[in-house]
Amino acid sequence: MQLSSPLVRKLVNFGYLDQNKLVSFQSQDISLAEAICSASGMTANELSNKAAALFQSPHLSIKDIDLAFLPDGKERNEKLIKKHRVLPIACKGKTLYLASADPTNFDAFEDYEFNTGLQTEVVVVAYDELNSAIESLFEKSDGIELSDDQLSELSGVTADVDDKEDENDVNNKEEDAPIIVYINKILMDAIKRGASDLHFEPYEHVYRIRFRVDGVLHEVANPPIGLESRISARIKVMSQLDLAEKRKPQDGRIKLKITAKKSIDFRVSTLPTLWGEKIVMRILDSSSAMLGIDVLGYEPEQKELYLNALAQPQGMILVTGPTGSGKTVSLYTGLNILNKPERNISTAEDPVEINLVGINQVQINPRAEMTFANALRAFLRQDPDIVMVGEIRDLETAEISIKAAQTGHLVLSTLHTNSAPETLTRLMNMGVPSYNIASSVSLIIAQRLARRLCPVCKEPETLPEQELLNLGFTPKQISSMQLYKGVGCDKCTEGYKGRVGVYEVMPITPRIADVIMQGGNSLEIAAIAEQEGINNLRKSGLIKAASGVTSITEINRVTSY
Repeated sequence: MQLSSPLVRKLVNFGYLDQNKLVSFQSQDISLAEAICSASGMTANELSNKAAALFQSPHLSIKDIDLAFLPDGKERNEKLIKKHRVLPIACKGKTLYLASADPTNFDAFEDYEFNTGLQTEVVVVAYDELNSAIESLFEKSDGIELSDDQLSELSGVTADVDDKEDENDVNNKEEDAPIIVYINKILMDAIKRGASDLHFEPYEHVYRIRFRVDGVLHEVANPPIGLESRISARIKVMSQLDLAEKRKPQDGRIKLKITAKKSIDFRVSTLPTLWGEKIVMRILDSSSAMLGIDVLGYEPEQKELYLNALAQPQGMILVTGPTGSGKTVSLYTGLNILNKPERNISTAEDPVEINLVGINQVQINPRAEMTFANALRAFLRQDPDIVMVGEIRDLETAEISIKAAQTGHLVLSTLHTNSAPETLTRLMNMGVPSYNIASSVSLIIAQRLARRLCPVCKEPETLPEQELLNLGFTPKQISSMQLYKGVGCDKCTEGYKGRVGVYEVMPITPRIADVIMQGGNSLEIAAIAEQEGINNLRKSGLIKAASGVTSITEINRVTSY
């Protein structure tokens, strides 16, 4: 990072930048443009406009350029592009036009002229758009987007995964068949990108692979459709599934050893479709349960309610939300807090997603008559203190769970409902007597996962006051808050990085218990909860947006008005 750059000097001279603030960013591994924006408070677009004006250079938005038509010869030098963060966007005669966030990046221009023999002209662009374009241009050259011929030339790590731990090591090079390397490359890339799920999807003429990153699916590869059977066969071998069975869904598990001390588990599900087997793999990372309650996103009062419920010797804590909303992590965080040598903890799960030492975990297996209800009956004969049921799906499981909560045990479980009040009416609809619900359930947590705004590229967002009121903000909130929106940079995905929980934490207070006893519906329960000062999911989400953690757009995506 050249702090003596002509761009820096001009910005300082015109009062746009304090060079003393810029010095603090010198040791960070970021570009000069990023450092200037961080030090000055300018957005990437504001900086590019000012730089273009100061040096009388043309200004352009890379979003207006079709990356498919960029120069594709010696000009597209990946090493130079990534080294100098410049992008060749056009070549006319002997002139090469380079997109750069810094019109004074003379080292880059000279390097390009030397390597291509062409004259260079600079076009100023916003650094975040430039970074995104470079990532997009070369993301398919990371070993995932390969033709059948290129697959045969692949080399790298391999893994042969089954029960024997020494065969689960990605550093094992005994087998190096191209398809093995290809699948392992995909798995490793998913782990590096922080994906939660991988989707392998065959269609009539195309095959696509998608990663779910921060709750949103992104297409990452399109291998030749002719590889469909080889890809599915390899994954089924790794998951110990029946290779010959292609007519029925199958479930399996992969344990991929990354290093001598670290391994990652994948839950695998296959589904026969019209054009082949669709395979979805969920990445199960035990470390997520060790993060601690402080990083999950609970507001202080919500955290206190959860901890108080966990401290009770008996009762039932229910966590509710759609698939992928973080229920498992919330439950395991609670179990990790409770996991002490003096306590006997047993769990019944389908499947067991996270392994915790000190907790007796049972895998549900209906074929062997190991159902949730049968597992619970067995637990109650095993002197338990705490019981966790993966999901309450039927009346039998609900009745045994509630009986356990009424007889001196702490029970944790999940349901699939949209809000905390709806959880109570779901139990009533199952056939559980209202007096049993009121006397056994102590706390209900409804939750969603919202994407966090990237701290590097987020920028302020201004909305009309009336629109903010319509969204659900109070006048008091509006007067003191600053909203932000995602922009997108090379440090994040579409302006977001990571996720944070949005929660509705509803204790069963005496007033709510009265409504339950009277057979009240979810609307009546929600009204009482609001009077008691309990924030629903929408209000909790607005608090996250008002504090700059996430955006209004994201809260609108994960919660309803």
